[in-house]
Amino acid sequence: MFQGFKDFIMRGNVVDLAVGVVIGAAFTGVVTGFTNGFIKPLIQLMGGGKGLEKGTFKINGVPFDWATFINSLITFLITAAVLYFFVVLPLNILAERRRRGEEPPPKAPAEDIVLLTQIRDALVAQSSPTRGYGDTPGRHQQEPPR
Repeated sequence: MFQGFKDFIMRGNVVDLAVGVVIGAAFTGVVTGFTNGFIKPLIQLMGGGKGLEKGTFKINGVPFDWATFINSLITFLITAAVLYFFVVLPLNILAERRRRGEEPPPKAPAEDIVLLTQIRDALVAQSSPTRGYGDTPGRHQQEPPR
């Protein structure tokens, strides 16, 4: 039971996914800190509000914090742009290079393919209806006369 779990965890794609999630969360924290510390105050200054009302408006005494929404939108756009330009685009370029410069197929089939082909041919020869008694697999002879 533990061996199966260990095999699952040690797969490359699971470890890569975990690292990606942790780095993504840390990066989102950095971008959120930047936008909360620098962008949101600028939005509130542009809103012209004073005191506690900057970046908000009230309808029937209920405050609507539009600066936080704009800030979240900017956070999303910065995060998406960085991920696209530093992760997605380089991986797409790498995939395109690999696709253009595909390696030629191997000259001879791999050893395991040859072995599997021999096993397949032997199984086909054993199940062949024209195979005679005492015949070796792979050799087709007519059945002895009756």
